[in-house]
Amino acid sequence: MTQQQPLYKARDKMPNTLIIVDDSALNRAILHEIFKDTYKIEEAENGMECLEMILDHKEEICAVLLDIVMPVMSGMELLRILRTQQLTDQIPVFFITAEGTDRVIKEGYDMGVMDIISKPVVPYVVQKRVDSVVELFRARRQLNHVVEEQQNEILIQKQKIIELNIGMIEALSTAIEFRSGEAGAHVLRIHDITKEMLTHTKMGDGLTQEQIELIAMASIMHDVGKIAVPDAILNKPGKLTKEEFEQIKLHTVQGAQLLKCIPQMRNHEAYQYAYDIARHHHERWDGKGYPDGLKRDEISVWSQVVSVADVYDALVSKRVYKDAFEADRAVKMILDGECGVFSPTLLECFLSIEKQLRLLYQEKEEDKTGE
Repeated sequence: MTQQQPLYKARDKMPNTLIIVDDSALNRAILHEIFKDTYKIEEAENGMECLEMILDHKEEICAVLLDIVMPVMSGMELLRILRTQQLTDQIPVFFITAEGTDRVIKEGYDMGVMDIISKPVVPYVVQKRVDSVVELFRARRQLNHVVEEQQNEILIQKQKIIELNIGMIEALSTAIEFRSGEAGAHVLRIHDITKEMLTHTKMGDGLTQEQIELIAMASIMHDVGKIAVPDAILNKPGKLTKEEFEQIKLHTVQGAQLLKCIPQMRNHEAYQYAYDIARHHHERWDGKGYPDGLKRDEISVWSQVVSVADVYDALVSKRVYKDAFEADRAVKMILDGECGVFSPTLLECFLSIEKQLRLLYQEKEEDKTGE
């Protein structure tokens, strides 16, 4: 291989290195003279040397001028390798050969060669044919870069919109929790418990990771209807009267209706889950929940998961009407049916990760202490 300067390393520019591959020094010199003012030239004496150059510096190579009959590795052998590795889609290859038989021409084009130029070459003709194809590949490469940049920009904008939507949802839900003295911690814990159960138990079977993320986001809005509940009832320290409890129960219907009335929410991927959870997270397995008296599998998986998450968090957290229960006591109350009847499968899944759920509370308490 002739000694040349190192290949150009600026990968952010259009490739400008032309490789001339021929076992004849005279033929390489002729082609070198034709293209020296247009491209950076690299030379190889056989297909093997050329292959090493391409594999090491493929982003810098704008074209390969390839003889067919050579020692070590022929031009056709090299072309087959480039074709197998799909490199002929990135780098235009030209056969410069005196072996212009029909068989060679057909096989060359079948293998992805861009053009077949007969020896002896006519300088003006070969330069025009090579330059035209190189410019075509450069234009295509530049267009691909533009498309890729636009796609990246769209993804960035989409992520910003998603983050904004999540922020708005969290802000609305947290504002409601502030009214009941929860300071937003309740909705964040419901999000985490819901995600844990759907990710690490069979309650999430059949759901994609994207669906689980959407359901966890939707769970934040489970009590959004409490915005319509008067403060005097929401923050009452004692036992609610029958009339007050009936008014509290309406937060399920009012929450679903509120979400339905927000156009941006209806267009959100999480809407179907948010609406269902807001309305049905107080339904119970035996049909004695509210507002619709759904029973068993009439209740969606996500509403079931949020229902037990909501009860568990309410039991182990301090509220205006009660002190926090120890986790073991809370679990016993749930299993004994003191907080309504849940699906046996749901309870089994809940128990399987309940010890891990306790860690969520410890971590959040540590974060709070650290602040």
